Amino acid sequence: MGKMTLATAQTIISAAFEKADSLSLKPLTVVVMDAGGHVVALARQDGSSILRPQIASGKAYGALAIGTGTRWLHANAETRPHFVQALNGASGGAIIPVPGGVLVRDLDGEVLGAVGVTGDSSDNDEACATAGIAAVGLEADCG
Repeated sequence: MGKMTLATAQTIISAAFEKADSLSLKPLTVVVMDAGGHVVALARQDGSSILRPQIASGKAYGALAIGTGTRWLHANAETRPHFVQALNGASGGAIIPVPGGVLVRDLDGEVLGAVGVTGDSSDNDEACATAGIAAVGLEADCG
């Protein structure tokens, strides 16, 4: 594939919302970033609260920053809080260290970007991100 396209990002978002609907989740916000950390697409379901775009972006950016999903960051926030605090300081506060930020890899393992989902529990957010990624035939790296 090589890069994250708008069409791919929109399909990921649609599939993530379909998963959320099937689980009767709270309103979600989903962002898809390319490998350079640039937003390719972002969508908010009706009723999604006002900081959700920043939270979703922080999850996706965090995954890109460390090279794995934010589940890894969450575990390290509990065991090495000084590391995650320093990482967040180095990023200007741009990282949200909880599950829901998932790397998107092609079938050769190359990082194409990341998906950040927020609005329900972190586990449900992550499940929607992985469903979106699976819908386009790519690999999800949750950390």
